[in-house]
Amino acid sequence: MHMLNTGKSWRRYVAALLFIFTFVDTVVAVTHYSVPEELEEGSVVANLASDLGLDVKTLSRRKMRLDIISSKRYLDVNKDTGELYIVERIDREFLCAIKTPTCFLKMEAIVENPQRIFYIEIEITDINDNAPHFRRDTINLDIMESTPAGERFSVNNAVDPDLGSNSVKTYLLSENEHFEIEIQTGRDGSKFADLILKQGLDREKQAVHSLVLTAVDGGVPTRTGTASIIVRVLDTNDNAPTFVKDNYDVNIMENSPVGSLVLKLNASDLDEGTNAQIEYTYSLYTSEKTQGTFNLNPSTGEITVKGMLNYEDIRNYEMEIIATDKAVKSLSGQCKVKISVTDMNDNHPEISIKSFQSPVKENVPLDTVIAVVSVSDKDSGDNGVVDLHIPHNMPFKLRESSDNYYELVVSEPLDREKVPEYDVTFTVTDRGSPPLSDNETMTLELLDVNDNVPQFPQSFYTIRVMENNAPGALLSSLTAFDPDLHENQYLVYFILEKEIANTSMSMLFSINPENGNLYALKTFDYEIEKEFLFHIEARDSGSPPLSSNVTVHIIIVDQNDNAPVIVSPWRAHGSVVEEKIPRSTDKGSLVAKVIALDTDSVHNSRITYQFLQVTDATLFSLDQYNGEIRTMRMFSYRDPRHQRLVVIAKDNGQPALSATVTIKLSTVETAVKAYSDLTEVPLEYDIFSDLNLYLVIGLGSVSFLLLITILVTIVLKCQKPKASKAAPPCRNSVLSERNSTIADSTLVSNDAYWYSLFLAETRKGKLVVRQPVPKGSRYIVSSLPRGTGLTDTSDSAASTLQVRLFCCSHPGVVCNTICELFNV
Repeated sequence: MHMLNTGKSWRRYVAALLFIFTFVDTVVAVTHYSVPEELEEGSVVANLASDLGLDVKTLSRRKMRLDIISSKRYLDVNKDTGELYIVERIDREFLCAIKTPTCFLKMEAIVENPQRIFYIEIEITDINDNAPHFRRDTINLDIMESTPAGERFSVNNAVDPDLGSNSVKTYLLSENEHFEIEIQTGRDGSKFADLILKQGLDREKQAVHSLVLTAVDGGVPTRTGTASIIVRVLDTNDNAPTFVKDNYDVNIMENSPVGSLVLKLNASDLDEGTNAQIEYTYSLYTSEKTQGTFNLNPSTGEITVKGMLNYEDIRNYEMEIIATDKAVKSLSGQCKVKISVTDMNDNHPEISIKSFQSPVKENVPLDTVIAVVSVSDKDSGDNGVVDLHIPHNMPFKLRESSDNYYELVVSEPLDREKVPEYDVTFTVTDRGSPPLSDNETMTLELLDVNDNVPQFPQSFYTIRVMENNAPGALLSSLTAFDPDLHENQYLVYFILEKEIANTSMSMLFSINPENGNLYALKTFDYEIEKEFLFHIEARDSGSPPLSSNVTVHIIIVDQNDNAPVIVSPWRAHGSVVEEKIPRSTDKGSLVAKVIALDTDSVHNSRITYQFLQVTDATLFSLDQYNGEIRTMRMFSYRDPRHQRLVVIAKDNGQPALSATVTIKLSTVETAVKAYSDLTEVPLEYDIFSDLNLYLVIGLGSVSFLLLITILVTIVLKCQKPKASKAAPPCRNSVLSERNSTIADSTLVSNDAYWYSLFLAETRKGKLVVRQPVPKGSRYIVSSLPRGTGLTDTSDSAASTLQVRLFCCSHPGVVCNTICELFNV
C-alpha cells in the first residue's frame, strides 16, 4: 500500500539518481510542496512552470510529464499552464502508514530538449477525517455478583487513524449506577479507559448490564466512536428456593383415580444454573399415611394421588414439602400443604324396614301403622340429605315419626276385592348431583272380610220355557258372584216360597243350591199356565251371612199343539152340514159363515179359510179371514140343485194344524129374505133343528158355570196380601185361564180375527152375526141357557151365545178388571 516505504521503491529511487548523476549534466534540487489530504479532484497544488523556471509556452513542445513513484496517479501537470493539480483524492491514512508522523508523495517532472528532471516532494498533511472506532462493537464482560466495589476491569481502547489532536482524546460511559471509567495515557500518548465497579452487583436484581462506551477525538469538529459493553453478572448461590405461598389449601374429590394431579408446587430460586435447580421432598413431619396416599415428584413438584381417597375415612391430609437447590452449598425452603377431600355422592342411601305388618284385614281403620322404616346416607351435605317416598297411586302415606324414621299408615279405605295386595316400594333418594337412590319393595297382603253381598249379573231374569217341556229340564243357570274369599264367597241358592193358586213354587221349580241351576219339576201347558213370577235368593257363608235376591219371570211359550175347532156351522159327530138357500139369492148374498176357534197363542191361533172342494168354483166365494161364504152370481137353471162345499180352517203354526167342514147346500124355490150386509143378516129357515136348541142350552149352562168360577178365583187372588216391592203388581199370579179345560162348550182365544157372535132365537131359523172387536183382547165364548118369554123381535134374547171380553192393561198378566160386553 505504501510503496515509498518498501525496499524495492528505494532501490529504484537510488538507481535513478545514479543514472541521473551519470548521464545528466545538470542536477536540479528537490522542490517541496505541502497539501492536505482529501482535496477535491482538479484542485491546483502549485504551478511547476513558474516554480521550476520553465517557459510555459515550451512545456508542450518539450513534452513535460510527471513520473510518480506510486501505484496510483494522484497528480498531473497541465502542459498549457504548468499547474500541478489533483487527479484523484488522496487519503493520507491509505497512502502512508497509520500514525506515521510525516507522509510524502514523491515524483519527477521531466522535460525534453534538453532533457531535464525535476524532483518534487509533496507532503500530505492530516485532517480529522476519521472517527474513533473500537476493534469490537460489543465488549462482553463476565463479573461475579459477589465482586466487591472498586474492582477494575480493562476494556479495549478505541482507534483513530488521524494524528495529533485529531486522534482519541477522551472516553465517555453511559449513565448507570454500578460502573464508571477512568482514562489512562499510554507510553505512546494514546488514551485508554478502565471500567471500575463502584457499587456491588446483584444478579437476581439485574443479571445483565448494558453500557455504552464512547471515544472522542480532538479534531474540529470532533468525531466519536462507540462500543457496547455487556456486563453479565455471574451467579453465586446466595438465594434459597422459595414457594409462592407458605401454606396451600387444596380440595380434591374423593375416589379420584390414581395419578390424578392434586397440586403442582413451583418453588423458585433466583439463582441460576445448578444453584437454581430444585429438588422436592417430604419433610419428617409428613405422616407415612399421607406419603402412602400421595406421590411427590421430586423434579416437578407435582403431587398426585397414589392411594384410594375416601371422604368417609379421612377428610383432611397435611404435609410439609421441602425444596432444595443443587448448589455445592445448597440452600432450601419449605411450605405446608393441606389437602381436603371433598365428598362426592358415592354412597347410595339405605333403607331399613324396622317393622312391617302383613297381612292385615281390608277393613283396618285409617291411620293404622303398617310399617316403620328408617333411612340413612353416609355422604355429607346435600349428598347425605335423603327423601323417602312411595308411589302416589296407593292408599297409604308416609308420616315422619322422628329423625330419619317414617311410618307407613293407611290413608284411604282398603278394598281387597279391588286390590288384593299391594307391592309397596319405598324409594329413598339423596339430594346429590346426580342423585342416588335405593328402593325396597314389601308386599302387603289384605285379608278378606265379608263386606260384599252376592251379585247377580242381572236384576231381573226373563226365562222363556216352551210348553210341553220334559219334567226336570234345565231352564237356566242363575249364578251369582261374590268377590269375597273362602267361606265369604261360598254361595247357597234358594227359591223364596210363595203360593200361587194354592201351589208352592217349590212344587213347580227347583234350584241347585250350589250352582244356581233352575229346573222345571213339571210339564207346563200354555193353555193353562202362561207365566210365573217369583224370587231367588243367593246367600254367602260369611259371618254374618249376606244375601241378595233376583226376580225371575217364567214365560210359557206356546206350541202349536191344538188344532182349530169349527164351532159354526155346527155339525154333529163330523156329519155333513146341510143348508138350504133360496134359488133366487142375489149375487153377494151371505150363504154361510164358517167359524173356527184355536186355543193356542195369538200367532198359532190365527185362522185362514180355504175351499178344499167346491162343486162350482164360479158360484161361491170364501173370505179367507172371516170364513164368509157368499154367492159370486145368481143361480141359473143350469146350476145343480145340490152344491157340496168342503171348507178347511188352517191355523198359523209350524207345522199348521187344520179342521174341515162339509156343507151341503140345497137350493129351494121358497122365497127367503136374505141380507147381504155384514152388519146384521137374519136368515129364515123353514125348519129350526131341535139339535141346535139342545146345543145352545148346553153351551149356555156350561159357560155360566165357568164364568162364576173365574169371577170367584179372581176375587180371591186380588184379596191376597200384596207382594214385595221388588215384583210388579199382579205378577205373582198364575195366568189361570184354563182355556182348554173349561168345557166342551167354552173356548178362549186372543185372535184379532175372532168375532163377537150372538145367536138370538126370536123365531125358528133366525141367526144374527156381529162385527169383529179390536185386536189384542181376550174372549171367552160361552153358551148360555135358553131363556123364556122372549119375543120374536128382540135381538138380545135370553137364549144367547155371548162373548165375554176379558182385558188386561199389561199383556200376559191377569188384572182385577173384567170387561163384559153386553147388548152387542
